[in-house]
Amino acid sequence: MHLDKFDIDSIAIGTFDGIHKGHKELLKKLTKKGALLVIQMYKKCLTPGAKRSQYSKFPCFYYDFELIKNMSGDEFINALCNDFVNLKTIVVGCDFRFGKNRACDTIDLKNFFSGETIVVDEFKIDGIGVHSSNIKKFLKDGKIYEANKFLGREYCIEGNVIKGQGIGKKEIYPTLNLYIKDYILPKDGVYASRVRINKKYYDCVTFIGNRVSSDNNFAVETHIIDENIDEKVDFVELYFVDYIRGNAKFSSFCELKKQISIDIQKAKIMLENFRQY
Repeated sequence: MHLDKFDIDSIAIGTFDGIHKGHKELLKKLTKKGALLVIQMYKKCLTPGAKRSQYSKFPCFYYDFELIKNMSGDEFINALCNDFVNLKTIVVGCDFRFGKNRACDTIDLKNFFSGETIVVDEFKIDGIGVHSSNIKKFLKDGKIYEANKFLGREYCIEGNVIKGQGIGKKEIYPTLNLYIKDYILPKDGVYASRVRINKKYYDCVTFIGNRVSSDNNFAVETHIIDENIDEKVDFVELYFVDYIRGNAKFSSFCELKKQISIDIQKAKIMLENFRQY
């Protein structure tokens, strides 16, 4: 169902990067005519572009942070109510701050907004608050299972397939080389992963980092396990399941190929035994 600003009667406010399990607690409070108001920061993130709407199943409207950062708290709420004239409910997390220099909190929100304000308690897993910052730290540390557990799904990035060195296909293992633009990438290393190509999923092993055994250039490349893709591939979605090892330099392509063979076997086991989130 398409909704425009006039239709919206409930709004959840935040950056909503990741649409993780903590965010889902806010979404539960929205009505059928609800939406997300995303405070947009133009930097690499977990869910760029339209991904927030895809994962949340709600329409998203965007406020550019640079255009609102100097508003006072009451100016911000007035602007919100002018944009969404039928707004009756605002949903936020308990740590929500707004207004210039983040001067206002949920108590101020209840004072400034004449409708219903719902403040959702912090959502925790294993005693740790589920926040985008924690998920990003897990990814930076290569803790893919923990990141996926907080997200409630496998962390996914997407990108265009670009021309690589050509060495893999000739001397090692063929790979798809990816151009990733707006996503935060996990720690450099090798991962058990899955790739979605034209609505079909394939098991794969993925490398992120500088190719220290060849040209030393940064790359994101993935080898599809036990499959030959004959069709031309231009775009893929890549899902991370588990971390296998860090980046390493090998004395020859022969040694590198031996290690990748070991990585593939480990990836098969990890993918076969992956845990639900």
